[in-house]
Amino acid sequence: MAKGKVYLVGAGPGDPGLLTLRAAEVLARADVVLYDYLANPQVLAHCRESAVRISLGKHGRTRVLTQPEINQLLRESAAQHATVVRLKSGDPMVFARAGEELSFLAREGIEFEIVPGVTAAVAAASYAGIPLTHRDEASAVALVTGHEDAEKTDSTLDFAALATFPGTLVFYMGVTTAGHWSTALIAAGKPAATPVAILRRVSLPDQRRIDTTLGEVAAVIQETKLRPPVVFIVGDVAAHGGDWAWFERRPLFGQSVLVTRATHQASDLCGPLAELGAEVLVQPAIEIRPAADPGPLDRALANLDRFDWLVFSSANGVQHFFGRLAKTGRDLRALARVQLAAIGPGTADELARYHLQADLVPAEYRAESLVEALQSQPAGRRFLLVRASRGREVLAEGLSAAGGQVEQVVAYESVDTLAPDAEIAERLSAGRIDWVTVTSSAIARSLARMFGDALRQTQLASISPITSATLRELGYEPSVEATEYTMAGLVAAIQSSARSESRGA
Repeated sequence: MAKGKVYLVGAGPGDPGLLTLRAAEVLARADVVLYDYLANPQVLAHCRESAVRISLGKHGRTRVLTQPEINQLLRESAAQHATVVRLKSGDPMVFARAGEELSFLAREGIEFEIVPGVTAAVAAASYAGIPLTHRDEASAVALVTGHEDAEKTDSTLDFAALATFPGTLVFYMGVTTAGHWSTALIAAGKPAATPVAILRRVSLPDQRRIDTTLGEVAAVIQETKLRPPVVFIVGDVAAHGGDWAWFERRPLFGQSVLVTRATHQASDLCGPLAELGAEVLVQPAIEIRPAADPGPLDRALANLDRFDWLVFSSANGVQHFFGRLAKTGRDLRALARVQLAAIGPGTADELARYHLQADLVPAEYRAESLVEALQSQPAGRRFLLVRASRGREVLAEGLSAAGGQVEQVVAYESVDTLAPDAEIAERLSAGRIDWVTVTSSAIARSLARMFGDALRQTQLASISPITSATLRELGYEPSVEATEYTMAGLVAAIQSSARSESRGA
C-alpha cells in the first residue's frame, strides 16, 4: 500500500535559475528524487543531504530506463517514502510521457501533484530572441513531436494541416527525424525557404543557434552532427533574433571558468560569472574547517577586554570567530571596548552581517597596508590577530616591530583538497577550461599539487600581487591580475581580458 505522495516536477530547460519556487520547495522536502538525465543536476542542490537521488539514465547508468521500469521505481519509492519527486526536464506535461505515469499513479492509488516547469519551446524563444507569436507573422503556436511512438502503425501528425498552420511550429526531439518531417512539410505545400532556427542546449552557457531553412535543415543536421537536446523553431518568426539575441552577447558567453574557492564561498564568484554568461565549474582547492583545538580561541574570547584591537584578515576568520563566540555562551557585548580592523571590504562586509562596523579598513586590501594603517597606533597597543592555521606572518611581525603587543589565535584550518574531480581534471588537461581563478596563495599551492602541468593549458586569474608572486614561485604565470583585490575585482579582470580578446578577434 502506497504511503507517499509523488510530485511530477518540471526542472526547466537547463538553466537552474529557471526552476520554479514551487519546484524548489518540493525538492527541499523530498525523501527520494527520480530524475531524468536531461534535467540539470544542479537543481538537486535544493534537496536535503539525506535525500536519495536516483538517475533514470546515463548519469551512473549504462542505459536509459524504460517506462515500465520507471513506473516500478515510482511504486517502490511511494511505498517507502513520504515525499517522492519525479523530476523531468522542461515541463512534465509537454512531451515528457506524463500521461503514462499519471495513469499508472492513478491506477495504483498513489497520491500525486504536478508542478509545471519552463518548457523548451518557451525557453528557446526567450533565449534566442525569437518571438513565438508576432502581431504580423504568427497568431498561433503549435508544439510538435519529431519522434512519435515507435509502436504506432501510422503517424497521427497531419502534415497538410501543419503546412498551412497560421503561425509558428516548434519541433521537439526532431534531430534524427529532421529529414522526414521537413520533407513531409514541403510535400504538403510549406515553402522550402521557410526560416528555421535550430537551438541546442537552450539556456545553458554553451547554447548554440544555427539559422537555416526548411529545405536545408536535414543537411545542416548531418553536416554539423548535432546531438540532442535540440528544438527547431519553424516559421517567419525564426528570421528574427539577430538584433534580439541577448544571451550570446553577454561578455563571458562561450568562456568556461573554474572556481577554486572553498565550497561555502564559491557562490561569491559563481553568481557574477554566470550572470556574465560564463560556464562556471567548481573544484574547491581547499577546505575550511573549525580549528582542531578550540582551546586557544576560547581563552582569547574569555579575555577580549585585554585587547585594544581585534584584527581580522579574512571573512572566514570572522565567521569562525563569531561562531565560536556564540558556542561559548557569549554575544557581541564581549566586544564592547575593542576596536575592529578588517583587511578588506569582503572581511568588513562579513563583520556587517553581525551588525558590526569595522573601525579600520586599509585603502589597499593586503596585510602590508593593514600593518601600515595600524602602525599609527600608540606603542604598547594590544592586538589580537584572528587567523587561519597557515598564512603569512606579515601582520604579526609588522605590528610587533612597531611596538605593538601581538597575540595570534587560530580560528579555522585551511586544508588542501587531495584529489580533483576526474571530469574537471580531464577537461583541464585537454585545454577545455578557459580560466582558473586563484584567490589566495594557499589555493595556488593546492592547485599546483593537484593539477601540475595541466595548469599551463588554461589562463590563471590572480586576485592580487601576493597571489601572483606565489604562482610565479611555483612556475606559473598569471594571465590577469585584479586591480582591486576582491572577488568583484577578479571578475572584472577576466571580463576585461575577454573583451580585449574579442576585439582582437
